[in-house]
Amino acid sequence: MTITTMSSQEFNENIGRARKATQDGPVLITEVGRPGYVLLTIEEYQRLIGTPPMTLAEALAMPGSEDIDFDPPRMEGPISRVPDFGPTSGKT
Repeated sequence: MTITTMSSQEFNENIGRARKATQDGPVLITEVGRPGYVLLTIEEYQRLIGTPPMTLAEALAMPGSEDIDFDPPRMEGPISRVPDFGPTSGKT
């Protein structure tokens, strides 16, 4: 595993290089010469915290999820109309 060190200015100027470097290991981002942040791939982060990725179905099936209040606002406008799949007027 390789640890790449970048200044915060370097990171801001070349985020793509930092993202690519995470494939080889963590990227240490410094501020005024001192370590400030670490950039990791999500897979490496999940490995470190011991949590496998969760699917939406798994999240919805979690105990207690039925207690979450979810009342999204009703959509308005042309996209919210119910489509008419009936026969067209006189056309076959």
